[in-house]
Amino acid sequence: MSAQRIFGLHAVEAALRAQPQGIATIWFDRQRKDRRLQELAALAQTQGLNPQWLNKDAMAAMLPAESRHQGVVAELAVVAERNEAFLEELLVSLNEPALFLVLDEVTDPHNVGACLRSADAAGVHAVITTRDRACGLTPVVRKVASGAAESVPFVQVTNLARTLRTLRDAGVWIIGTALEEGSQSLFQTRLTGPTALVLGAEGKGMRRLTRENCDELVYIPMVGTVQSLNVSVAAGVCLFETLRQRQG
Repeated sequence: MSAQRIFGLHAVEAALRAQPQGIATIWFDRQRKDRRLQELAALAQTQGLNPQWLNKDAMAAMLPAESRHQGVVAELAVVAERNEAFLEELLVSLNEPALFLVLDEVTDPHNVGACLRSADAAGVHAVITTRDRACGLTPVVRKVASGAAESVPFVQVTNLARTLRTLRDAGVWIIGTALEEGSQSLFQTRLTGPTALVLGAEGKGMRRLTRENCDELVYIPMVGTVQSLNVSVAAGVCLFETLRQRQG
C-alpha cells in the first residue's frame, strides 16, 4: 500500500472523518492560530493522531511547487483503486435509479476535482474514468474536490467502451454530451431512470468508440457566442438538470 500527501482544510478534514486509520502523520502550520485550524488539530487528536507543528515553509517543501496547503498536510495511505469489479458490485447493491458521471480521458486535475465536488452535491453513485491517459485521484484532485473524493467512489477502468456496455446490460441509459447532428437538448431529455452521463476531454470531446457506445447524445443549449463549456461546468449543468428532474 502506497502513501500520498494530501493538503487543504476540506480534503484533510474529510479524510480524518472518513478514514482516520489511513492517516500516518498530520502536520499543521505552527504560525496559524485561527479557530478552524485549531479545531482540525483537535479532531486529529480525538482520532488518535499526534499532530506535528511546523512552519509553513517546511510544509510547503513537502508538496509540489505552488501547492496551497492552507496550514495542513497529511500523509494518507492509498487503498487499492476501485475498478470494474467494484462497479459491478455497486450496480447490484443500488436500490434507487443509478446515476454515474463518466469522464472520457479528462486530464486536468482541477476539472476532475470540480467534477467530483458537483457529483457529490448531485447524488452521483460513482465517477468513472479511464485508467490510462486520464487524471487519477491526485492530491490536487482531492483538494479541489473539497472532501468529495472521500464520499464519491472514483472508479478507474481499463476499457471504457466495455464498461459502458456493462452499464447498458445492467439497464443504465448511456447519455453522451456532444454538439452534433442528431443531438437533442439536455432540457428535453428524460433523466429520471438509471443514467450514465458521459463527458469528453476539453478540445477533443468524447472518443469515437465512447460516442458509439452511447444510447443518446445531448447538448447544453446556450445563447451566447461560445460553443462549449469547461468540462467541469458542463458536468455541473448536466448533473443538476438530472437532480432537478428526479426531485421534481
